[in-house]
Amino acid sequence: MNGQDFLTFIGKDFPLSQLQKERFLALDALYREWNAQINVISRKDIDSVYSHHVLHSLAIGRYIYNVPGLLERFSKGTVLDLGTGGGFPGIPLAILFPEAGFTLCDSVGKKTIVADAVVKALALENTHVVNARAESLPGQFDFVVSRAVASLQDFYPWVRGKFREGILYLKGGDVNPEISAIMEKYRLAKGSVTTWPVSSWLPDPYYDGKLLLHIRS
Repeated sequence: MNGQDFLTFIGKDFPLSQLQKERFLALDALYREWNAQINVISRKDIDSVYSHHVLHSLAIGRYIYNVPGLLERFSKGTVLDLGTGGGFPGIPLAILFPEAGFTLCDSVGKKTIVADAVVKALALENTHVVNARAESLPGQFDFVVSRAVASLQDFYPWVRGKFREGILYLKGGDVNPEISAIMEKYRLAKGSVTTWPVSSWLPDPYYDGKLLLHIRS
C-alpha cells in the first residue's frame, strides 16, 4: 500500500485537511530514512509502513468514531502513548486528532530519538516525546493508548492511576484470561472492558486475531 492508496482508504472514514494528508504522505519517507539508521520497524516490514503500522494505529481512531460521545472527549483530551517505540500509535493519532495533546513515552532512548525526529519533521505541535518509564511520569492523562507492549497483567499496573477516561490498547491473541485477571485483581466493574476486532475495519489476514481493548476507568 502506497501513500495515495492509504489516503483513499482512510478518506472514506475520516475527514482530512490538506495538512493532515501531507503529514500522512510524509510518513513513508521519514520512517525509511530513520529506520536505516535506528531499527524501529522490522527490515522486512518497512515496505508495509502504511498497511501494518499506520493503519493499525488508526484502528484506535476508527473505534473512537464508532462509540457515541468518545470522539468529542478524545479529540480534545490529553493522551499518553506508552511504549511508543518509533511513534506508534501516537504519531498517526496525533495527525488525525490535531486538537488533542499527545505525550509519546518509551524507556528505550534510541526509539524516542526516531519518534522525536518524526514529530519535529511533521511539525506536530500537539505532540512531545519523552524517554522515561511510565511510573516516573507526573500527573494524569485523559486517555492511555498503546500497541501490544506487554500482557495486560504487566501493562495495567504501569498506567493505573494515570488516566481519567480509559485505555485504548491494541493487542492480539487470546486476551480473555488477561482481561479476567486484571478485572479480578483490580476489581474492575463488569462491562468496563470492551473488545473490538480490528479486522472488522481492516479486512486483511494480517489483522486476523488483532483486537482493540477499551478499558474504562
